[in-house]
Amino acid sequence: MSKKVFAGHAVRHVRERLGLTQMDFARRLALSPSYINQIESNQRPVTAAVLLAISRVFDLDITRFGADDLDRIVADLREALADPVFRGIEPSLQDLKNATTHAPAFAHAFLRLHGALRRLEERRAAQDDAVVSVAREVDGAAPPDEARNLAPYEEVRDHFHYIDNYVDGLDRAGEERNAALDLFGRDDAVAVLVEHLRQSHAIAVEMTASAQLDAPLLAYDRHRRVATLARTLDPASRAFRLAALLARFEQSELIDHHVLEAGLRSTTAREVCRLSLQNYYAGALLLPYRRFARLARETRHDLDRLAAMTGASLEQVCHRLSTLQRPGEKGVPFYFLKVDRAGNVIKRHSATRFQFARYGGACPVWNVHEAFEQPARTLVQLGEMPDGARYLCLARGTSKPALRHGARERRFALGIGCEISYAGELVHADGLDLKAAAVAPLGVNCRICPRTACPERAFPPLDREILLDPDRRDVVPFAVRE
Repeated sequence: MSKKVFAGHAVRHVRERLGLTQMDFARRLALSPSYINQIESNQRPVTAAVLLAISRVFDLDITRFGADDLDRIVADLREALADPVFRGIEPSLQDLKNATTHAPAFAHAFLRLHGALRRLEERRAAQDDAVVSVAREVDGAAPPDEARNLAPYEEVRDHFHYIDNYVDGLDRAGEERNAALDLFGRDDAVAVLVEHLRQSHAIAVEMTASAQLDAPLLAYDRHRRVATLARTLDPASRAFRLAALLARFEQSELIDHHVLEAGLRSTTAREVCRLSLQNYYAGALLLPYRRFARLARETRHDLDRLAAMTGASLEQVCHRLSTLQRPGEKGVPFYFLKVDRAGNVIKRHSATRFQFARYGGACPVWNVHEAFEQPARTLVQLGEMPDGARYLCLARGTSKPALRHGARERRFALGIGCEISYAGELVHADGLDLKAAAVAPLGVNCRICPRTACPERAFPPLDREILLDPDRRDVVPFAVRE
């Protein structure tokens, strides 16, 4: 192994779920109880031999003992602790690693509490703005409990983030269904899915009568057993919506089990997760793991070729590439995000060390914002995060066309990238001298970025004191105390 793995919390969690004492656990693994105790106390690392023994004896996936999850939690803790409420409290990186390693449940609880605090502050600020704008007092009506305490989309997004956006059971089920229907790369994928729904589930598929702006993308009438697709959808989107519908009828048991295992706190979060899993299955069905991963390697992850050869949209291709993290068959670890013209991050996931801000927008230096200016080009950027990690960053514009005169075209930007150690596996890096190319200094976002001299800075860092000089004006109208 390239580095020592201290995963005592994971070993203890496995043992406790199995209902075994340390002595029984050690006996099953042919190890001494004291050795198991030292591993669980993180006094000793988990060796490759122990991992293999746990995998063999208890039939478990050993990738759960990796350090990636802990690294993500540490990054999230560092971001949370940059909040002004913690000013003067500066735990070292080693302190955060120790807390995460020895008390991961407490670290998660801390992040959840901080998230609730941030949402409360944002709601209070929004109420204050409303008071000013309408020149009257807020009526004081209390929001529902879920709206007051939970943010379902954030909770579900974090759940997928911590499982590497990979759901093994659904992924393999989608792959099997694709093989049974011989669906991969077919031009008539929509027709095949329509016929399968009709024959296997007695569901008819219709199209809306006209290009109605207010028509849902898909509407299912349970009583008539009729699914109505929006006529405005392109073929790739039609196939995706039908595949997601199919998940409701063929994978409900797997989906319900995963939702239960996720331990989400609210009914709304569980429903959001259920919809997300249906969409996940749709991606796995249309772009089956092994065949798509092989094609990605053969084309050297050429985004346009992959879209053309599979019939999928560019967004579907990028999103699927970011989920290729099957244990033992992992693809290039990509980050992926989708932003709108206001900079709102609509989708985000990282299978790399690349970290997105849990709150606020993205770094303005990042090329994903330039994609709106050159939507037909795939932009390539070499970026470096404050921790020194370098990434090959790709960005591409995409849009949803206007449906009638006067209607607004919806535009988005897609960002996908990987650490530069994988750049040789991407055709988009050809011709780029990774040693000589200009490196863009990136950050997570302005409020937590340590690059105090950045001319693109929109806000001062949350954890620094602002310094103002009335006799001096620079590009950024403030300085911060180092």
